Amino acid sequence: MIYLAYFILAFSIIQLAVALTNVLFVPKLKPSGSNFNGLVSILIPARNEEKNIANLLHDLQNQDYQNIDVIVFNDLSSDKTEEIVSNIAKTDKRIQLINSDGLPNGWLGKNFACNSLAMHAKGDYLLFLDADVRVKGGIIKNTIAIAEKHKLGLLSIFPKQKMLSLGELLTVPNMNYILLTLLPLVLVFKSKFASLAAANGQFMLFIKTKYFETLPHEKFKNNKVEDIEIARYYKQNNIPIACLLGNYTIECRMYNCFNEAVNGFSKNVVIFFGNSFSVALIFWLITCLGFLVFLYDLKILILYFSIVLITRTLVSIASKQNVLANLILIIPQQLSLGLFIYKAFTNKLKNQHQWKGRNIS
Repeated sequence: MIYLAYFILAFSIIQLAVALTNVLFVPKLKPSGSNFNGLVSILIPARNEEKNIANLLHDLQNQDYQNIDVIVFNDLSSDKTEEIVSNIAKTDKRIQLINSDGLPNGWLGKNFACNSLAMHAKGDYLLFLDADVRVKGGIIKNTIAIAEKHKLGLLSIFPKQKMLSLGELLTVPNMNYILLTLLPLVLVFKSKFASLAAANGQFMLFIKTKYFETLPHEKFKNNKVEDIEIARYYKQNNIPIACLLGNYTIECRMYNCFNEAVNGFSKNVVIFFGNSFSVALIFWLITCLGFLVFLYDLKILILYFSIVLITRTLVSIASKQNVLANLILIIPQQLSLGLFIYKAFTNKLKNQHQWKGRNIS
């Protein structure tokens, strides 16, 4: 038991160190100067996004950087997505709508949409945005400045997450908790190891030349975590990448309720743990029940809880989330994480996972 206690304490200290690194050293998204004035293609896959798409298109129209073309791929939406985009496109020639003719065999919907969008893009940079993202200020010119400075093939951002319901507060912070206590994001750029890669499909900026050399969405056309696989593939092929945490210029409301979040996170939670359910379960057991091995010594138990609380605070600061809310909700957030893993496992056993009306397993 004493060795298990040492292991759990050491693991918690490592999490603390990684979280601190991500507060102090993660590359920041900040205003930057750039001489780039070329065309940027903004590429948006959209399936039943009537609640979001107009907001994003208006955000793009109000961007500081205006040499853009915006292409929306309507992926067989059954709502008013097509009508909304068409109406906005009538007032802005930079906006174009493409309607899907159907999903080919062997492809997942988003991957096919992104690949199709790229085939129509004319820009020097290709920026893939999810329809539920909101942007403002100079995010386009600032991210291109970073990409040019470091000669990046791919720059990805984890947006600030907007959470308006209790269900979201119980679930969404788990994504950043896992990421920012296991991976120092500075190493995504600095390290050559493919295992130290991360990307977020909500915001992925590619230089066009590298994109068409690799055709990443086609290469991973049937992978439901294509963003992370693309990042790993680029690192394996010595293509520089970087991953940032967003600021006030980019935010996203991923889900609207608890059930949506559980279904969404269960499709990709295991990939954070090397695609191993065993490792995911061990992580959950340690972070949820690890305190039990310290009950024999009150001083060590207090030390352990102090480390946990400081780590959660650092993650919240780095993520620009409400520190107090995340501290109060630690226990239900941990239970939600366990539910993600359980649902992912049962979906794998059944070989089915429904997302936006499609089976993506």
